[in-house]
Amino acid sequence: MGNLEQTPEQTEILKAVQQLIEVVAQLRSPNDGCPWDLAQTPETLVPYIIEEAYETVDAIRSGDPNAICEELGDLLLQVVLQAQIASETNQFNLQTVVQGITDKLIRRHPHVFSDVEVQSLDEVLRNWEKIKAVEKGEDPNVELPLSKKLSRYGRSLPPMMASMKISKKAGAAGFEWETVDGVWDKFAEELAEFKEAIASEDKAHQEAELGDLLFTVVNLARWYDLDPSAALQGTNQRFIQRLQLMEAVADRPLENYTLVELEALWQQAKATLKQGSGN
Repeated sequence: MGNLEQTPEQTEILKAVQQLIEVVAQLRSPNDGCPWDLAQTPETLVPYIIEEAYETVDAIRSGDPNAICEELGDLLLQVVLQAQIASETNQFNLQTVVQGITDKLIRRHPHVFSDVEVQSLDEVLRNWEKIKAVEKGEDPNVELPLSKKLSRYGRSLPPMMASMKISKKAGAAGFEWETVDGVWDKFAEELAEFKEAIASEDKAHQEAELGDLLFTVVNLARWYDLDPSAALQGTNQRFIQRLQLMEAVADRPLENYTLVELEALWQQAKATLKQGSGN
């Protein structure tokens, strides 16, 4: 790739990125930086990375360009902050991060940046996996054990997403029911075992059985081509919306209502939302 003259827009983008780098460096300055920023470590910032990633996804789903722009900025801050902290102990810096992903993109797209020809999307994906295997020191012609493939999802994805990925890959490898009736039977079995575990006082056993039950629910979602993460996200949003409507009509704090009164408010809010959805 040759060196091309920068456009005015590219120059302004680079200036903005440089200013962000300098601001973050100032926040981390031992002399006159921010005490909160100075107290952070890569580990303490992990929850913020996850939170900002989810908020970015929520903004994208909302379709609001201003919200998307703001959340992408918050997410970018986490990248710059992690790189700044690493640079302070000479591990790597933002340039290393950017150069690394740039090199990776070029390497994994030989059909764009080299003379490799591809005929389909499937071929692109196969080449990508082969290149990825070589990068990890693996033989691209040797099939990895299924457990090693699935362990990557367990380490790198949120539990619900990891369960769906693991379920799909295991199903494709033959770990599959013949019909969806088998999944429903498994659900009934796991529900009974969870109820039995709840009757005990062994928390570890209870959590294990709850995990088995949730994993079976994910499998049901897969069979019906549903997204369990999106489904749960929708439920969370509907719960909050109903609560907002309840609070809007309440004449006192909700904790001062009886359970019967709360149920009446809940059903009223539910009907209001349903009517609005129909309209």
